[in-house]
Amino acid sequence: MFVSFTVARYSGLKTPMGLLSMMIFNMLLPFQKNGPQFSKLMGSGKNGTFDVEPDLNQWAYLFVWENEQAFLNFKNKSLIFKYIENLSGLHFTLHLQPVQAHGLWDKKAPFGEKSGLSINENESVAVLTRASIKINKAVDFWRNVPEVAKNFSQNEGLVYSIGIGEVPLFKQATLSIWQNEGNMKNFAYKKKEHAKVIQKTRSQAWYSEELFARFRIVGSSGQVPFSI
Repeated sequence: MFVSFTVARYSGLKTPMGLLSMMIFNMLLPFQKNGPQFSKLMGSGKNGTFDVEPDLNQWAYLFVWENEQAFLNFKNKSLIFKYIENLSGLHFTLHLQPVQAHGLWDKKAPFGEKSGLSINENESVAVLTRASIKINKAVDFWRNVPEVAKNFSQNEGLVYSIGIGEVPLFKQATLSIWQNEGNMKNFAYKKKEHAKVIQKTRSQAWYSEELFARFRIVGSSGQVPFSI
């Protein structure tokens, strides 16, 4: 299994092309020969994690493929990637292999569970967390998010993060990249504010569905704005 995660920024007169890509790609994908096995087209927030304020210049495209060659074949021929390459001002794609995942995304397990792969202790790791927030719990969720989001970029070992979502306020995700698993686990399990919010998600049942996945970063393409 192979996952491509593409981020594109549209600016100036081309800014509307980002939002338009969501509609066009959703129409094109069902008819694409040898297309992805699973796809999500998402907007993004402004502060690198869950955020109520959208960034209308930045959009994300997540695709799951049988293997890397299937992705490369599609990328070289598809109108979808030509659209991104020609109309966005900056774009890059992370090439990912799922290592472990648990939970569901729209009642599917797009990344499997345990892949048999492992990540070396000094190897970078990408982490995706996503959740469908219950409508009657949204106020509680968004009241607690700022405490975690505040100074998120200053966490030790954090290389990059982007807050993404399919539905504003209710279907949210974050993709983050860490220098190694130790840094990621320190944030996930030892950061007081984060641990407190995680406890509340369980005790107050904020989510109707959630997913957590870890990935090896096996490559990248485009104008990646950070070092891996």
